[in-house]
Amino acid sequence: MKKIKNIYHYLLAWFGRVLYGNPSRGLTVIGVTGTKGKTSTVELIATALNACGKKTAIISSAHIVVGGKETPNSTKNTMIGRGRVQKVLADATKDGCECAVIEVSSQGVVQHRHEFIEWDAAVITNLHPEHIESHGGFDNYREAKLRFFRYVALSPKSGKAFFINKEDENAEYFAEAAGENKKVFYSGTFIKANYAAAMAVADHFGCDLKLAEKALDDFDGIPGRMETAVKEPFKVIIDYAHTPDSLEQAYKWAILPSKVGHGDGKLICVLGSAGGGRDKWKRPKMGEVAAKYCDEIIITNEDPYDEDPMEIMDSVAKGAEDAGRTVIKILDRQEAVDKAISLAEKGDTVILTGKGSERQIHLSKGKELTWSEKEAVRLAMEDRNKI
Repeated sequence: MKKIKNIYHYLLAWFGRVLYGNPSRGLTVIGVTGTKGKTSTVELIATALNACGKKTAIISSAHIVVGGKETPNSTKNTMIGRGRVQKVLADATKDGCECAVIEVSSQGVVQHRHEFIEWDAAVITNLHPEHIESHGGFDNYREAKLRFFRYVALSPKSGKAFFINKEDENAEYFAEAAGENKKVFYSGTFIKANYAAAMAVADHFGCDLKLAEKALDDFDGIPGRMETAVKEPFKVIIDYAHTPDSLEQAYKWAILPSKVGHGDGKLICVLGSAGGGRDKWKRPKMGEVAAKYCDEIIITNEDPYDEDPMEIMDSVAKGAEDAGRTVIKILDRQEAVDKAISLAEKGDTVILTGKGSERQIHLSKGKELTWSEKEAVRLAMEDRNKI
């Protein structure tokens, strides 16, 4: 069955190129892969390139942008499939785009979605354990990312370049996968690394770096990625963090506004963990991270799929409780947000993680609950103000 599925996805990728006339040949195509920061890095690269006069299309887990027209990515996949990448690239060519920046996931690589595209560059942001169960181990997960680098290395385009975060412990693997092609090493952690990658790409493709830097300084960020939803009298931050490492980085970042200029403000955390049999190992780890950084810990529902959401919550809570912390468990996510907002005082920071800008909570048997983290915050603030 697995072989049949692989053939199916391979043929879809091939047919997409044939149907749309290999549009990547006339574009500068840049792929961004990694565990975290992919979406933000895609946006930042596109922002820098656009500022330099290079009209750029975007294909990411957040949205698809061609010629200023934005369409939400409603496929539930980080990397769109079924030949749709080729259609977007064809649309970008018709619209007069010079470049396209594409978010590349490990699952997308396994399903051949990166194939039959003539790539010009690849970026690796970082690599941390994720999707371990679906890939059958970390080595297989890393191998999927490396397969993308090797594929780009064989692209018929001339002057290919590979951008590698030298801070990541897997950097050497990606440098080797890039072969004899140009390798550009950048450095930085968390959000700073995303900016460094964007500047490195802009420099390679001949951008005026002053224009690129100004554009990145003015960049407002993307919805659901360290997004400040409320500024006063306390801060409310929304982020997609859904692995222990990304959660820790988000908490470190969130602590800064609560501690600098705001006295000894508390960090109030709302978190959960995705279900569906995926990455069960990370649940108690996320609880441990919350125990380390958060003054108040609220565990709630995230994306249970076909698992019992209370069992998932209990697993996250155990990590915090084993570290000696008391947690609040609230199944209804809106009620959890309400509780966090009700606990906040002037100078505090509330951070909601796991959903970001996602528009649904995924339930059992394929059911979905329409969701907006920003709307949940708005309703919670409204109720607080009434009180």
